[in-house]
Order: sequence, then C-alpha cells, then structure tokens
Amino acid sequence: MSVFDLAGRKALVTGGAQGLGAGMAEALANAGASVMIGDVAEETGKATAEAIGKDGATTGFVKLDVTDDAAWEVAITATVAELGGLDILVNNAGIEISALVVDIDANDVRRMCEVNIVGPMLGMKHGLRAMRPDGPAGKGGAIINVSSVAATIPFPGIAGYSATKSAVDRMTRVAAQESGKLGYGVRVNCLYPGLVATEMGLGLASDMAKLGLWPSAEAAVGDVIGLTPLGRLGEVADMADAVVFLASDAARFVTGIGLPVDGGMGM
Repeated sequence: MSVFDLAGRKALVTGGAQGLGAGMAEALANAGASVMIGDVAEETGKATAEAIGKDGATTGFVKLDVTDDAAWEVAITATVAELGGLDILVNNAGIEISALVVDIDANDVRRMCEVNIVGPMLGMKHGLRAMRPDGPAGKGGAIINVSSVAATIPFPGIAGYSATKSAVDRMTRVAAQESGKLGYGVRVNCLYPGLVATEMGLGLASDMAKLGLWPSAEAAVGDVIGLTPLGRLGEVADMADAVVFLASDAARFVTGIGLPVDGGMGM
C-alpha cells in the first residue's frame, strides 16, 4: 500500500466549493478519502461534492460559515455522522481584499481577520476536539491550514491579507505544539501556495493594476512569474497534491511546519 493512500480516512475541506478548495477535495477523494465540503456557497458546494462523487468517492456538503463557532460544531458533527469519522481537516476558506496601506479600510481588514484568522482558529479548535482520543472521531489525524506565499514576501497592495496569512503560520505552530504535548495524535501543518490562476488569483492581479502598482493585470502576472525560479504560476494540482502529502502517512513525522508550494518565489 502506498504511503499516500488515504483509503478509509474522512476529510472536511472548508472553502471547498470552488478554486483551490475544490481541487484539494478532489485530490483527497482520488487518494481514497471520503470528503465533506464545507462552504457558504451552498448550491456550488453541493454541485462540487456531487461531481467529485461521480467517480465513486463518498462525498457530502455542509453549509459552513467559518467565522461562526456554532456553525463549526454543526459541520464537525455532520462530518463525523455522515462519513463515519474525521481524520483530515483542511482549513482552506479565505478572502483577499487588496488596498494600498494609505487607503486601508478598517472594515475590510476586520473581515479578512474574521475569515482568515478566526476561521482556521475555530477549525483547529473543533477539529482537535473531534480527533483527540476523547473526541467523537478519536483516532488522531492531520490538520492542514492554508496560508500563502504572501506570508513570506513583502508584496505590495496586500498588507492586510499578508498579515492574516502570517497569523495562520504562527497559530499552526502553536497548535502543533499543544497537540503533541497533550497527546492528541493530530499533526498540524500549513501550506504556502504561490499565485494560482483561480478566480481569486486572477482577481488579485487585476487589483494590482487598479491600484496603479502595475500597468495591467498581465504585467503583474508576468512579474510574479519572473520572481518565481520555476518560471510559471502555480496550478491547483500543485497545491492539492501537497495537501494529500501532508494528510498522508508520507508526512507521519511532519508537524508544525509551513510548506512552501510557490515555485521558489518565497525563498
């Protein structure tokens, strides 16, 4: 059996309705896991779960606002009940609102903090409670938080987003320490994706032009590629395969890290 085989494991992916989250959910399913998609986009999320399930994987959808403590309790309970447990939690849901520092809107920053910091913090809270020995799943497992290359480089126009994604790294490492010391049996790691041509990634490039930082979105993308030693943008599969690795036994002695999947951009 391959160390990347996730047969028999149960996963919850937040922000899994589209983009990176949908790709991560599909990759986990392809590796053998049963997958629950958690998202605020109910119609899209259900369609994604159904599409992934057409190849025989067990899938489901639960409506989840990651900023809501009670919604997390419902989502975890539904995942354990419908899938028969919880071994993998991917905290992928996030938002990005671009702005120059001189034009920062406090409400935009607060919103990013709610989704990008409070969201995965609550996810770890409820995920650890479910996976630890006295929890309803009780078999340990893996939590993967999605940070960003923006946490490792000073990229203009995204000060608020960069700050929130830097926070994801710090709280990942603290949770890994606590899980290890308290015997929860849960590995906690985070991922630093590079720029991917998803709706969110292309929107970021467009914002850079609107802010006057680049003459066009295409120029912004071109400079990102120029800063990337591997010479291309990231692909959804690059990030999804890294999630499978961190969730699998191939990473059985890996916890408390931030894994760059950015083509070398953040080195």
